Amino acid sequence: MINKEEFLFPYDNIRKSQEELILEIRDCAEKKKNALIHAPTGIGKTISVLSPLVSYAVKNDLTIFFLTPRHMQHKIVLDTLRLIKKKFNVNITSVDFIGKKWMCAQSGVDFLSSGEFGEYCRDLVEKGSCVYYENFKNKQMSTKRDSLLFDILKDGPMHVQDVVGIIAKEKFCPFEMSAVLAQKAKVVVMDYYHILNPNIRKSILARLNKELERSIIVFDESHNLPEKCRNILTEQISTRIIELSVREVEQFKGAEGLKDALLDIGNSLLDLSKKIEFEKSECLINKNDFDYDDSLIKDLGSFADEVREEKKRSYVGSVVHFLELWKGQDFGFSRILTKSFLEGKAVIRLKYSCLDPSLITKEIIDSSYCVIGMSGTLTPLEMYKDLLGFDKVKLLEYGSPFPKKNQLNLIIPGITTKFTARSEKMYNKIALKSACLVNAVKGNSIIFFPSYQIRDEINLFFEKWCKKTTFLEQKGMNKQERDDLIEKFKSYKDKGAVLLAVSNGSFGEGIDLIGDYLKAVFVVGIPLSKQDLEVQELIDYYEKRFKKGWDYGYIYPAIVTAIQNAGRCIRSEHDKGVIAFLDERYKWGNYFKCFPKDKNFIVTDMPVEKINEFFGN
Repeated sequence: MINKEEFLFPYDNIRKSQEELILEIRDCAEKKKNALIHAPTGIGKTISVLSPLVSYAVKNDLTIFFLTPRHMQHKIVLDTLRLIKKKFNVNITSVDFIGKKWMCAQSGVDFLSSGEFGEYCRDLVEKGSCVYYENFKNKQMSTKRDSLLFDILKDGPMHVQDVVGIIAKEKFCPFEMSAVLAQKAKVVVMDYYHILNPNIRKSILARLNKELERSIIVFDESHNLPEKCRNILTEQISTRIIELSVREVEQFKGAEGLKDALLDIGNSLLDLSKKIEFEKSECLINKNDFDYDDSLIKDLGSFADEVREEKKRSYVGSVVHFLELWKGQDFGFSRILTKSFLEGKAVIRLKYSCLDPSLITKEIIDSSYCVIGMSGTLTPLEMYKDLLGFDKVKLLEYGSPFPKKNQLNLIIPGITTKFTARSEKMYNKIALKSACLVNAVKGNSIIFFPSYQIRDEINLFFEKWCKKTTFLEQKGMNKQERDDLIEKFKSYKDKGAVLLAVSNGSFGEGIDLIGDYLKAVFVVGIPLSKQDLEVQELIDYYEKRFKKGWDYGYIYPAIVTAIQNAGRCIRSEHDKGVIAFLDERYKWGNYFKCFPKDKNFIVTDMPVEKINEFFGN
C-alpha cells in the first residue's frame, strides 16, 4: 500500500487500479517518461494522476499544466486540489485560466473571434483606454493589487469565474492578475488552446515565466487531441467572406484599390471553381493556383487594423489571415475547393486543412519534462501514439472499476445504416427494433444516431412503435436549451422517456446522468464521417505514414465517438444499465477490435429477452 501522505492521496480508500496508476505516474515523473492512459469513468484518473504529480512537482520545482478541451472540466481539477489542501494542510498554489477573451471585464467582446479580440485588446492597451489594465500597471495601486492577490491565493484554489468576478469588481484586469498568480503556481489549469496553439503557447509561457522543459503537461480527455490540433492549423476563405470584406472596404473612403483587389480574389475563387468536375462539389487545388503578393497582404492587413480600431472586428482581417497561412507547407496539409449553394446562390470555399496533429504535438512532447495523455476512450492506444508523434511512451490500459453485473453490453446484428442498405424498409426495421428495446427498459433511454437526417427518417416509424415520451435533440442548441432539455428528460426517470440524439451532437459526450436518470444507451449505426475529399486525403496521408489509413482516418474515430456515446450510461459504481450497439458491422473484426477489452459484449438477435432478464422484468 502506498504512503498516502507522500503521494498526497486524500481519500481513505484506494483501489488497486488507482494504486497501480499512481505508481506508474510517479515513475513517469521520476524518469521523465511520457504516458497515454485509457482509464474508464470511475477509475479516478484525475486524482490518480494529479496527486503523485503534485507531490513530485512541489519537491522538484516543476509546473504542472493540466489541460482540458472544455471550461466545465476545470472544476473537477480544482475540487481535487482543494481536497488535497484540506486533507494535508498544504497550500499548493494553483491558477485556473480560460481564454483571455472570456476573462475580459470589458463589455461587448463576446461576439469577437479570438484573433479579433487579440487585436482589440492590444489596441485598448496601447491607447491606455482600458481602465482595468491601467489600474493593474499603476504603481500607486500596487498595495491594493498585492493584497487582492494574497487573498485569492489564501482562499484558493478558486474557479476562474469566481476569480474574474472578484478582480473585475476591484477594477483590475483579471487576465493580468491571474498571470501574476500563475508565475508562482505549481498547477496551472488551462484549455488545450493555450498550449497547443504555437503562438499562444510562446506568449503565455513567457508571460508566466515558465518553460516547457520544467513543465509536466497533462492532457485530459485526450481522445480530442487529434481533431483539436488539426483545427488549430486549418483555415478557410469563401466568396461570402469576400463579399462581406468588400462591403467593409466600401464604408471607408480612399480604399477603392483594396476593393478591386478583394473583388479579384473573389473572381479567382469563382474561376477556380471551374476545375470542379460536373456533378461534383469539390476538388484539390495546388498552392500556386491561388497566390497573392506579400505587398497586397500587408496593405489589406493595415486596413484591417484600422477597421478594428473602430469596430473591433474585421472581415478583411479574416482574408489576410487565410492568405498568410495559404503560403504554408504542403506536407501534412490538403488544399480543397468546394462549391455549395445557399438560397440558390453558389458559395465557393477554399480550405487549407491540416491532416497531421503531430505538427503541433511533437514539439510539445519533445520539449516538455513529460507529457501525460488520458481519457476514458483512448482506444486503441497505438493509434494515438502514432497520430500525436510519440516516439517512446507508456501505453496504460485499465478496465472499468464498476461491477460487471451492473451493466449489460450488447451488439445487435441484422440491421445497419450502411449507405448502400438505407431504405424505407431498413429504417422501419431499425425503428421497430429500437422501440422494442426502449419499451423494455424501466426508466430513461438515449438513442444516438449517425446524423439528424437518419434520426428523423427513422423517427417517422419509431414514434408509431414507441410507448414512451420522446425528446428530440435539435441542431444548433445553445447551452440553456441543452440544459433545459436534460432537466425535462430527467424528470421522467420513474415512468421513462427516450431522447433521440446525434452521435456528434450536444449530448454525445460531456453529460453525466448518474443514478436512476439513465438506464440505457442505444447507438444506432456507426457515426462515420462523410467520405468527402478531406476524409479521403486524411486516409491517404495516414496510409503513407502508418499503413493504416482506413483505420486511423475513418473507422477508429467513428468507433471512439460511439464508445463516448455509450459512456453516458453507467457513471458510478451504483448505476445499472444497458449499452447496445445496433449495426451488423460492430461484430466485424476491424470494428470490434476497437472496443475496450473488458466489456464482455454479447452478440444477440434476442436483445429484448436479454434486457428483461437483466432488469428482472
